[in-house]
Amino acid sequence: MQLLVIILALAVLAVLVILAIAATKPATFSISRTTDIDAAPDTIFPLINDFHNWRDWSPWEALDPDLKRKMSGAESGQGAVYEWDGNKKVGSGRMEIIEVTAPNKVVIKLDFLTPFEAHNVARFTMEPKGGETRLNWEMTGPSPFMSKVMQVFMNFDKMVGKDFEKGLASLKAIAERKRLSGS
Repeated sequence: MQLLVIILALAVLAVLVILAIAATKPATFSISRTTDIDAAPDTIFPLINDFHNWRDWSPWEALDPDLKRKMSGAESGQGAVYEWDGNKKVGSGRMEIIEVTAPNKVVIKLDFLTPFEAHNVARFTMEPKGGETRLNWEMTGPSPFMSKVMQVFMNFDKMVGKDFEKGLASLKAIAERKRLSGS
């Protein structure tokens, strides 16, 4: 009986330590990745500003061959909406372009519905640098307490960051091909 009490006390202590660590996590998060692309912002911008082009480069598009997509609102740019519903790897949610500064910035309101609810903002910024463009992809949002608890065990920056890196590499390849072909 005494051993059971000790085990229970250690379990409670472990939970309290995890909750205390979670409480120290920031109230918001930011994940950002950058790449340099040998193409002008005018070449890159339409790949991001038009959700119809995301199938070509988004790292999540290939994770569910049966992904259901719905486009609505504007054809592209501010007011364009992309909704998706897929397997547990991609979940379901909605994106809406809420701000555009052509050809340098696209801001997207990003609402995840499943596997868990989250409301974030994604920003794509394109800065000309000589003959290249520096493309930055950033996602920011609140970190509710359950998210902070999950962060005790997993590194969201590394998890999501690798997807950003994959998407940026695809955008780079497509934009540089377009620049070379002149299309």
